[in-house]
Amino acid sequence: MRLLHVISELDPKIGGTSQAVRTIIEGLSQLDVINEVVSLDDPNAPFLGDITFVIHATGPGKTPWKIAPKFIPWLAENLHTYDVVIVHGLWHYHTYAIYKVWSYLKVNKPALYLMPHGMLDPWFQRAAGRKLKAIRNWLFWKFTEQNIINRGDGLLFTCETEKIVSRESFSPYAPKAEKVVGLGVESPPNFAVRMEEEFRRKCNGLTGEFLLFLGRINIKKGVDLLIKAYLDLKTKGVQLPRLVIAGPGLDSPFGQSVLKLASIDKDIVFPGMLSGDAKWGAFYKCDAFILPSHQENFGIAVVEALACSKPVLISDQVNIWREINTEKAGIVENDTESGVNKMLKQWMNMSAEQKKQMGLNANTAFHTHFTISRASGKMINAISQAIPTSN
Repeated sequence: MRLLHVISELDPKIGGTSQAVRTIIEGLSQLDVINEVVSLDDPNAPFLGDITFVIHATGPGKTPWKIAPKFIPWLAENLHTYDVVIVHGLWHYHTYAIYKVWSYLKVNKPALYLMPHGMLDPWFQRAAGRKLKAIRNWLFWKFTEQNIINRGDGLLFTCETEKIVSRESFSPYAPKAEKVVGLGVESPPNFAVRMEEEFRRKCNGLTGEFLLFLGRINIKKGVDLLIKAYLDLKTKGVQLPRLVIAGPGLDSPFGQSVLKLASIDKDIVFPGMLSGDAKWGAFYKCDAFILPSHQENFGIAVVEALACSKPVLISDQVNIWREINTEKAGIVENDTESGVNKMLKQWMNMSAEQKKQMGLNANTAFHTHFTISRASGKMINAISQAIPTSN
């Protein structure tokens, strides 16, 4: 099978969808699928030198919509040579362009799927501060996005919750198929002492127990709720471990407000973005991972924590919460300050044996639901059904 992945940007700095596409390609390549990517990235971007698969960078995309004049000509010349096309993400030029070229093909027309990666979540249309973007999305839906969603071969979702909530935001919404294919995460490297040493060094020699938040310092992630709940419990005499909040974004206005909020407590540590050994050291040595996000389509960091046998304390807006609950691999509460407060208190009231068992359950959850091989198998089964026989 020859498969084309279409994405606005594959730059690893944007995380999320970019990382997901790389993981999907890794898994499918092990099943003898030929994967290629076409994107709106600048062909001179430095990160392209580290990529091991074929990527056609047709950008740079200009304007917020990421218009790239070379993109449609490339599609017109090459699209018919693929068996399946998966379009990743919405709201940029790539969805408009791919549908335009695909709809005009008369022969050798590949199967066309869209993987929204959470971008149809109603949170984006309802959240305070996003009114103008919500209006923009409605306009895009009316003139472009509904075409690929309702006339392509179907939608691919990372989990059941994403499929359910994606039906709420826009109409007419009538995809030909809705398939939950999951999303795999690579098994972590085995623990090595250097990982702990690198993590502790990033945290200025931090010692003892700690809870870990690892992700962008962004209002969507509920970081402010976490800090407020943490401080509130400590003022009430609850003995909490230290709190490590790791990730990029501290230089943003929201990041600065978070630093100010936490400045009264030296037990809240901000090491910045962690990667490599430092990241794995954080996962392996934390007591639990915590993410009280207002919207999280999948949560790669959540799954990485599970893979390291760490319980996860998450909000019910992290779309894989059902799987976490089913396997008893963590604690799930709502995405409010009181919800985070309850989450932390419940964790602190658990015995050492209960916490140990939850860690074992976390590893079981990873192997049951979130391995690359499992997700790749489901993806192949889903997209193979629509491959035209003439191809």
